[in-house]
Amino acid sequence: MDNLNIAGTSSTPAIIADATLGTVEMRGDSYPENSFELFSPVMAWIEQYFAEAEHNQHKLTLNLTLLYLNTSSVKAMMDIFDLLEDAHQSGREVAVNWFYDEQNERVAELAEEFKEDCSFPFDITSQVG
Repeated sequence: MDNLNIAGTSSTPAIIADATLGTVEMRGDSYPENSFELFSPVMAWIEQYFAEAEHNQHKLTLNLTLLYLNTSSVKAMMDIFDLLEDAHQSGREVAVNWFYDEQNERVAELAEEFKEDCSFPFDITSQVG
């Protein structure tokens, strides 16, 4: 399975998905003009990761350092968390680690809202900015 590497811009996060490590990492701001276009490859990659037999027993960890998300990015993240929740409910091991700047309470609150809807491990960690 191929890895996914989407370069970040001033309005989109850098996204790196590594099948060997079982990680998806997103860093930066997320207010793209078209969030569907940005996040569709990520969702397809996650779906493929879970579909491939050799990865069925491997954990998938989502590591997020997102500074700002617009409304359409929030919707896309909800869809990604739904994929993870479905995988978790079918016995796969998934986890989310969300890192945020301690001075950015809005992102911390958003992460907490997402966490409430997830039954898999979901850690929210502040970092000194």
